[in-house]
Amino acid sequence: MLIKSSLVNFSTIYFTSKLTKLTPKTSSQLKFLHMASSSSSPASHHTTNTTHNNNNSNNNSSVSPTSAIDFLILCNNLKTTKRAGWVKRNVDNPESISDHMYRMSLMALISSDFPGVNRDKCVKMAIVHDIAEAIVGDITPCDGISKSEKNRREQEALNHMCNLLGGGSRAQEIHDLWMEYEENSSLEAKIVKDFDKVEMILQAFEYEKEQGKDLEEFFESTAGKFQTEIGKAWASEIVSRRKKP
Repeated sequence: MLIKSSLVNFSTIYFTSKLTKLTPKTSSQLKFLHMASSSSSPASHHTTNTTHNNNNSNNNSSVSPTSAIDFLILCNNLKTTKRAGWVKRNVDNPESISDHMYRMSLMALISSDFPGVNRDKCVKMAIVHDIAEAIVGDITPCDGISKSEKNRREQEALNHMCNLLGGGSRAQEIHDLWMEYEENSSLEAKIVKDFDKVEMILQAFEYEKEQGKDLEEFFESTAGKFQTEIGKAWASEIVSRRKKP
């Protein structure tokens, strides 16, 4: 369920939680939100929230210009935050989170049609599957954070982003797509999870060729974990190209 209450001072929540201590990106990522909250009076917050409520009552799919731009500015962190796995392995000019999400979306767009699979839904799911990383950053297994704690942080961030968007059907759609992906609860989620792995090993293959890196661990971490025929076929194509001199 989305949190339907008025927006709270998000900087207060996160500066007093474990998230701030364990995610280096947090303070810089929250700078915009902190500035926005400190520059607005309670009255202006009330006006904004009233506008959101009016928009939702008139048209549940409507997003106010204020909510849209606030949301998109926060999502800029996806463009500027580098994928942690590549940074830890000293890859030059590593891809950003949004780079990864964009090519996954292209994978969904060009994939074949399968019975019972909504390809448009796959595209949307690929776009939003890492959206919470705009706040929590790219948490990897190397960070020593449990899967349950990672999920808790990301869900909290997702709820904040959906509230920032003003609630309503657009926010609910993002929330539901993200949850479906996380729970691996549909054919679309299984395909997109495979694309997540395929995109990673394709990027590893490209970095090996371009920079002379040995990124075998990324191939080992995904071997045997593909759930769909398309995931297995595309991964096999990448591995076969990697073996060629």
